[in-house]
Amino acid sequence: MARAVPAVSRALDILELFLDRPALSAPDITERLGLPRTTVHELLTTLVDRSYLVPAGGTPTRYRLGMRTFQLGSAFAERLDLAQEAQVVAQKVAADCDETVHVAVLDGTHVVYIAKVDSTHPVRMVSAVGRRLPAHCTGVGKMLLSGLSPEALDALFPRDRELPGMTPNSITSPSRLRAHLAEVREHELAYDHCESNESVHCVTAPIYDHGGGMIAAMSISVPTMRWDDERKREWSELVRKGAAALSQRLGHRPGPVSSAS
Repeated sequence: MARAVPAVSRALDILELFLDRPALSAPDITERLGLPRTTVHELLTTLVDRSYLVPAGGTPTRYRLGMRTFQLGSAFAERLDLAQEAQVVAQKVAADCDETVHVAVLDGTHVVYIAKVDSTHPVRMVSAVGRRLPAHCTGVGKMLLSGLSPEALDALFPRDRELPGMTPNSITSPSRLRAHLAEVREHELAYDHCESNESVHCVTAPIYDHGGGMIAAMSISVPTMRWDDERKREWSELVRKGAAALSQRLGHRPGPVSSAS
């Protein structure tokens, strides 16, 4: 069985320290990793020679990330396919809950589904990749709208214009929508309680890219006959974990996960 190479692991440990700090000295690295000074200096020399780190001056000399790390990160970002990555994670989430899982992006005042995995139940939500729905009527849409600035939201939904509804439960008041989005931002979960389909509930969590921006949202959609408070809590936690896993695949560094409300 193959084993990890200690020297490579230590070099990567050094590089990962720079994820939280712009510059570090050899004594800083020695203290944080508990490595021998000689080992740290040898690894730093190698990383500088290969342009993964560059000296940044100071006494003792401090180091910062070099051009090679930028090139690798850029190559990773260029090769990412959001829809493909979303489908992979959605399949795992759907396998855990056996309900329909969607991933959607914002397109003006609408959302567009870019990935979907169906439930195996005979009664399930009917939808399709590529379908567009009004953002304010869906869990994924409300989550994505919650990430907009007030100015961007005003441009999409003027405060003096009533919103079209899809069901009697849809939010049609601009002021009510803004109050609701404030709650979504606070809890980092959005719910669609029969607002786009009178027979379906949804719970949604945000998906972030490597720069920390919200670029998509993941939802679990459940017929009313299978929705209750216990499953709401279970699926809220599951969709949080699924969205965090997809965010991580897109290069986002996950923070602490808050508990579902």
